[in-house]
Amino acid sequence: MTPRVKEILKNYNGSSPGVLMNLARLLMNGTLGGTGRLVILPVDQGFEHGPARSFAVNSPGYDPHFHFQLGIEAGCNAYAAPLGFLEAGAAEFAGQIPLILKLNNNDSLLEAKDPNSAITGSVRDALRLGCCAVGYTIYPGSAHSQEMYQNLREISEEAKASGLAVVVWSYPRGTGLSKEGEMAIDVVAYAAQIAAQLGAHIIKVKVPSAHLEQAAAKKVYEAEKIPISTPADRIRHVVQSTFDGRRIVIFSGGAKGEDQRMFDEAKAIRDGGGFGSIIGRNSFQRQKPQALEFLSTVMKIYS
Repeated sequence: MTPRVKEILKNYNGSSPGVLMNLARLLMNGTLGGTGRLVILPVDQGFEHGPARSFAVNSPGYDPHFHFQLGIEAGCNAYAAPLGFLEAGAAEFAGQIPLILKLNNNDSLLEAKDPNSAITGSVRDALRLGCCAVGYTIYPGSAHSQEMYQNLREISEEAKASGLAVVVWSYPRGTGLSKEGEMAIDVVAYAAQIAAQLGAHIIKVKVPSAHLEQAAAKKVYEAEKIPISTPADRIRHVVQSTFDGRRIVIFSGGAKGEDQRMFDEAKAIRDGGGFGSIIGRNSFQRQKPQALEFLSTVMKIYS
């Protein structure tokens, strides 16, 4: 184990040996193993957005094995997916890449202004599949957020008792937020803080914009002159909002976009003290050679 990984694990002193071991598995695996940086491959989009929207652009993606192979060959720290995708390949690829079971999911057949999600897997499933962590999405700002917080609390208690790490996707959405506000710096930082307060070991949020959504928060940002003018400034503030960097914060790649934008975001995450990226559509929606080249470039930025 490297000094950097030991330093990170010290921030989780209250955790059990099992949780610390699984955090170390994540941090020591793959191309970035030992650096304290993470690049995770998440593939829950088939459930969230539908198969054609997710995989038609690169038809091998319909096969769950493609994603296991991509994560392994790219040297990702871990692969995260819902129950079905993991069950379809966990035995064949056992021990080759750390797994994260996504325990709740939402579909897009009903476009709800206040999203909720169903629990679609269990801690027992994660243990059966050999996972090192469970993942759970919360939607701060949704009318259903309190229910999600309570569900996460129960899941986290069971996961931690079983020695599994807890990864929280924290995505602000709801009728109280504008579309621009979902990625506003004050809202994203708040969402990251909520995930940390709920006991997440690893927090996933979107790269924030410079927009300030909440009037009360805007007054504080302006009065205290909180630096948010550059992407690196905003990343630094989100990291600060998660217990002053004592929790691992990684940032979503979002919908497939221009490579240079993704590389610039990775540089901002690196320069702002973020811990890395969780990149799904921007990787698996490419043919494998191009996906491997893309992920390699991102990892070089972080290394």
